[in-house]
Amino acid sequence: MTEFDSRDFRNVLGQFATGVTAVTAVNGGTPVGMAIGSFTSVSLDPPLVAFLPSKDSSSWLAIKEAGVFCVNVMALDQLEVCGVMASRSENKFEGVNWRPGPSGSPIIEGSVAYIDCKIEIIHDGGDHDIVIGRVIEIAAGEDKEPLLFFKGGYGTFK
Repeated sequence: MTEFDSRDFRNVLGQFATGVTAVTAVNGGTPVGMAIGSFTSVSLDPPLVAFLPSKDSSSWLAIKEAGVFCVNVMALDQLEVCGVMASRSENKFEGVNWRPGPSGSPIIEGSVAYIDCKIEIIHDGGDHDIVIGRVIEIAAGEDKEPLLFFKGGYGTFK
């Protein structure tokens, strides 16, 4: 097996463009969220999606306790919201307009789409968890350019 360090691993995988999402929930009456690039569809029947949060993320622990989550597909003009969701800020929703989805999880206004879910199962994925969610409700939002992550930077497809 070829040896490589974590920097090489990140650099090579950074060649793959990913969509940017904010995964949100409400825990104990407080909205919580985190930026996630590792989101994917899993199954059409039943409707399942997945995301892969770091096991040591305090935001993930709060979402896991809630048992539900909403994936907000970020738009290009939501780079600032994405930055806050990626931070360790205590109040990530200050100044962020949102409404509760069917699960109670925040749907961030202005997102390209949202996928509201309940946690179906969590698998071990090394230093990350592999979270499978059963979709409760989905909707496309505003017709805007999506926010993408590529080679360590943010942008869109043009």
